[in-house]
Amino acid sequence: MLAELINPYHFQVASFILINIILGISVYITLSTGQLSLANAGFMGIGAYTSALLTIHFDLPIVLGIIAGALVAALLGILIGIPTLRLQGVYLAIVTLGFGEVIRVVFINWESLTKGSVGISGVPHIGREILSTLKGFGFDPKVLGLQNNQFIFLSIFLLLFIITIGVIWFFRRQHRSRVGRAFAAIKLDEKAAESMGINITYYKVLAFAQGALLSGFAGALYAHVLAYISPADFAYHRAVEILIFVVFGGSEVIWGPIFGAFFLTLMPEVLRFISEYRYMIYGLIIIILMAVRPQGLIDVNLLNWVKTKGKKRGQKHGTGNTKSM
Repeated sequence: MLAELINPYHFQVASFILINIILGISVYITLSTGQLSLANAGFMGIGAYTSALLTIHFDLPIVLGIIAGALVAALLGILIGIPTLRLQGVYLAIVTLGFGEVIRVVFINWESLTKGSVGISGVPHIGREILSTLKGFGFDPKVLGLQNNQFIFLSIFLLLFIITIGVIWFFRRQHRSRVGRAFAAIKLDEKAAESMGINITYYKVLAFAQGALLSGFAGALYAHVLAYISPADFAYHRAVEILIFVVFGGSEVIWGPIFGAFFLTLMPEVLRFISEYRYMIYGLIIIILMAVRPQGLIDVNLLNWVKTKGKKRGQKHGTGNTKSM
C-alpha cells in the first residue's frame, strides 16, 4: 500500500522545493537589513563544489562535507560583505552579481580541479548513503513494502523536510530576538539605527554571512541530492530565480520566500507543457507585481488580517458553544 503512494519523481520535486525554500530564506536574510545581494547563486556553487570535492577526493563523510561547504561560503560572504558595506541598492546588486559570475568562470576554467564546463559526476548520493548505512544495521526497505529507489527518495525528502523546518524555526526565533530587531532598524533607517547605538557594520556583515551560509548549505545539499553539478547550475539565471522567490512571495516576512519558492518551483512541473517559457512567465509575473503589489503576495498586513479573521471565527464558535450550553 505504501509503495503505491510513493512516486520517486514526486519526492524529487518536493526535495527541490525544500532546497529552494532554503535559498529563498537566504535572500530574505540579507534583504532584512536592506541589502540586495545577487551573489546567492555563487555562494550556492561554492558550497556545492566544496562539499563535492571534499567527499570525492578526501573521502570525507557527507555530513562533514556539507558543513564544510556551508562554512566556506559563509567565510567568503564575510570577505565580500565587509568591502561592500558602503554600497546600497542597485550598486550592491551589480557587485554581488559580478561576484557570482566570477565564481562561475572560475569553475569553468579551473579544469584540473572542477573538470570545467563538463561538471563533476559521481558525487556521493545522500539517499544511497542513508540506505547503505541502514542496511549495515540489517534494515531492508522491503520490510516497509518499498523498493530501494522509493526508499532513497523518501529518505531524502524526510531529511530535507526536517532540515527546512529547523531553518525556518531558527530564523523566526531570530526575527523576534535582539538581532532581528537590529536588522529591522537598519532596514528602516540606517543612520537612525546607528545613532541608537546599533553596530551597523557587525549586523550587516552578519546578515550577509548568514545568507551566504544558507546558500552554501543549500548548494551542498543540492550536490548530494543530484549527485552531479556543473557551472551551469549556478549561472546568472539561478541568481535571478532565487531573487524571484522573494519578490513574488514577499520580503517582509519569512513566509513570503517560503511560498514563493514552493509555488514557483511547483508551477513548471504542473504546467510542464510551458515550462520552457518559465523565465518569460517569471518576468511577466514580476511586472504585474511591481504594478499591483510591489511588496509581494505575503506581507505583514496580510498576515495580521488572517490572524484577525481567525480570532473572530474563534470568538464566534466560542459564543455559539456557550449559548448551546
